[in-house]
Amino acid sequence: MLKDSRGLPVTAASPAAVAALDATVAAYCGLRADTGEHLKRALAADPRLVMAHILRGYFTLLFARRDFLARAERAAGEAARIAGCTAREAAHLAALGAWLKGDLQGALARWEAILEEHPRDLVALKLAHYAAFYRGDSEGMRRSLGRLDSAWDEGVPGYGFVLGCHAFAQEECGDYAAAERAGRRAVELDPTDIWAAHAVAHVMEMQDRPGEGIAWIDALEPQWSGINNFVFHARWHRCLYLLALGDHAAVLERYDRELRTESTEDYLDISNAVALLWRLEQANVDVGRRWAELAARAAQRSDDHMLVFADVHYALALAAAGERDGLARWGRSSRAFAETANETAAAILGAVGLALGEAADAHRRADWPCVIELLLPLRPRIRDIGGSHAQRDLFEQMLIDAAIQGGENELARRLLSERLARRPRNLWAWRHQARTAAALGNASDAAAPEAEVSRLTAAARASAA
Repeated sequence: MLKDSRGLPVTAASPAAVAALDATVAAYCGLRADTGEHLKRALAADPRLVMAHILRGYFTLLFARRDFLARAERAAGEAARIAGCTAREAAHLAALGAWLKGDLQGALARWEAILEEHPRDLVALKLAHYAAFYRGDSEGMRRSLGRLDSAWDEGVPGYGFVLGCHAFAQEECGDYAAAERAGRRAVELDPTDIWAAHAVAHVMEMQDRPGEGIAWIDALEPQWSGINNFVFHARWHRCLYLLALGDHAAVLERYDRELRTESTEDYLDISNAVALLWRLEQANVDVGRRWAELAARAAQRSDDHMLVFADVHYALALAAAGERDGLARWGRSSRAFAETANETAAAILGAVGLALGEAADAHRRADWPCVIELLLPLRPRIRDIGGSHAQRDLFEQMLIDAAIQGGENELARRLLSERLARRPRNLWAWRHQARTAAALGNASDAAAPEAEVSRLTAAARASAA
């Protein structure tokens, strides 16, 4: 029995096939654009390489497109026809089968079980991390990784990728110091490790360090020439920093030059763009006709329902573009799926996703009481759609904006006070604190937040230099 670089038994015809499989796993963990080419080489080296077929199924499902399910099913079928695989490989095949049925929670349980027996299974580790992330289960991400610590050290190939996952899990759990240490160390080990770099970017976002964040992204970006479309998400973080500093023209220019240089239908690309345009408009920036392109892409994906996080951003795009028929179709499709499908996403879409889509529509129609009625009681459950705190922050901003626009200034003040208690350097909150005070006719109360905006902006610009 041959073994991979981390000592795991692999059903393979030759060491060359195992080496190609290792290269595929490393490329996947590094979010590299050439991952598919490595997988092709692995299958060329051994057409009966069972883990390569399973990886093909996994990689296909990561696109979160329902029209890709048949491709993933074919990959699973090829793997199932190969006799003599190991128990670990069979468990991966079972996880793939669960995921194909939409049972992401069941797939997660199988990946966790694999890790109990094989804590150095980097594929199971990364996919468990993914599944917990898109359930909004940050504590689950951290617990899972914590159980594996004794199996990993810097001498084990792929250790930096594990460290990057640790960094992101710690950040989502609010342990920013530990997250930044782990993320920076992972980048020291591999400067191309964009997942670890992005974990540090999240720390800087949540700690409201936009100047440092810009400098961090700028310094590392030359290392990312071989990265897949995840590079757009890292650049999205830089745009958030620029937005915090009020550099709206720079954000729009980078949107066109770095985020949407071409129209793509990848859910993360669309989500990045939607979240950025919405924030720009909330800052009274005219984004022109940019919504139309996103709405057209969202309409194509309205029946996917593979990730509720993606579904909600499709609804946001359709609402923002004024596509009433498209949004109504999204609502009908989402409701039918939530009521009839036996998939992990169905319950979340029914309990949370539909209401978020309705809130986006209400916000666009300036029905501020409806936005508040939908979002205020939903706040503790929004995390269930998955994504990060930084990504889901759009809905907190939407609620506060609706409260201000609707004249609910006491509610806005309370929500802003809660936000500033968590994030005392948050420029968005200080700007809106001043706006709320002005709406209440308290010019003297508005002066202090305005001064804080000036102070924090100057400090951040100095740190970016």
